[in-house]
Amino acid sequence: MSDNTHLPVIPAVILSGGLSRRMGGVDKAWLPLKGQPLISHVLQRIEPQVRRCLINVNRNPESYQSLGWPVISDLNDQYEGPLQGFVSGLMHTEEPWVLFAPCDMPQLPTDLLSRLWQASGREQCSVVVAHDGERLQPVVVLLRRDVLASLQQALHNGERKVGRWVMDQHPAVVDFSDQADAFINLNRPEELAALEG
Repeated sequence: MSDNTHLPVIPAVILSGGLSRRMGGVDKAWLPLKGQPLISHVLQRIEPQVRRCLINVNRNPESYQSLGWPVISDLNDQYEGPLQGFVSGLMHTEEPWVLFAPCDMPQLPTDLLSRLWQASGREQCSVVVAHDGERLQPVVVLLRRDVLASLQQALHNGERKVGRWVMDQHPAVVDFSDQADAFINLNRPEELAALEG
């Protein structure tokens, strides 16, 4: 576990607002892995790194209340994807920077925030994104508040591809190839079964 005492106050928003079509439409955050819901694994990874968490959901909000953190929903019910989750997270926080992570990556790095934050200082940017050594992980991202207008404009223009928006911001890209398995995300039942095994 990295020492985060040098970090500013940065909240985390856990994105759990999707439709989980590839999982048959179930509320994916609550699928069990090794005896715990996926979202509990994610929170166990993220909570020690931040001062507080928010959980972005678009259905069953009452079930998420039991996790002990504020539950926020998107500003509309159109299921517009992670970009809308980013907007919702930024609009429900006041801090200059916000960390975002999805509910279906149960092995996220325990030094995620510290490494993203270091890169933000080196590169003087508004977006810092993780890369697992093979591909960009655009929903594992540190956003500065000043990207809110860009996000809102992108959504207004019909943009839904989070990776394309992230790259348009000229982000700092942080190499996590030393722990690529931390970014295994569970989109299909067979992927969940493989990790369980």
